[in-house]
Amino acid sequence: MWVTEGPPPPSAEPAAAPRSRRPWLVPLGVALATSAAVTALSYGMPDKYAATAVGLGFLAATYGVALRRDHPLPPEHYGLGLGGLLDPAPLSLVRVARESSRALAWAAALALAIFPFFWLGYQWWWKPRHAFVPGALPSFGDDVLGQLLVIALPEEAFFRGYLQTALDDAWKPRVKILGANLGWGILVSSALFALGHFATEAHPNRLAVFFPALVFGWLRARTGGVGAGIVFHALCNLFAAYLARSYGMGR
Repeated sequence: MWVTEGPPPPSAEPAAAPRSRRPWLVPLGVALATSAAVTALSYGMPDKYAATAVGLGFLAATYGVALRRDHPLPPEHYGLGLGGLLDPAPLSLVRVARESSRALAWAAALALAIFPFFWLGYQWWWKPRHAFVPGALPSFGDDVLGQLLVIALPEEAFFRGYLQTALDDAWKPRVKILGANLGWGILVSSALFALGHFATEAHPNRLAVFFPALVFGWLRARTGGVGAGIVFHALCNLFAAYLARSYGMGR
């Protein structure tokens, strides 16, 4: 006589859900959907508010996929602890100051090392017609805070915080470069970052942001967070705008 097993007793633990064979599909899908949404925002909003709308779009997406209270992984996993500002633990001003100083130091060191070569590359690529005349320094409110909070923070939180980390979870980094463990995650997230910039302004020059994105991604891997990348990202944008003004090519 055949004997069939009944359902497991109430105390038995449920079987673990099978792990996806393609865990990279989710972050890629999120990145493509988010990029499409913010691109639509950039075209649909008045120019004055487009950058703010795009930044809010990236922040909303980051919250949904990495920062919700019911998320199984803490913000620190994605490098989004920001010195404890987003951690559930009580806020420590000492930790905030320490992490902020560390991020500033990393960004300043890279700026000193890279910006002279960027300046030479800028001259070679754009071939300015006018001599360099020091332009106006960026304003603290519209320029510095705008670049930090509206541009760099949302983009670094999404592309380096969520996307690069999620792809590294799927494709484990196998190469160590200058102290940072890197893999396909940094390359794919940088490529999508560049394609997103191209989508909002269809000019081949926009694809060049792939290269600074590699530096932002290296900072994420090397420092364990996005703070240094946020500061360096903002410094890059501010320096490029300053050069444009100084060569009579921008406001």
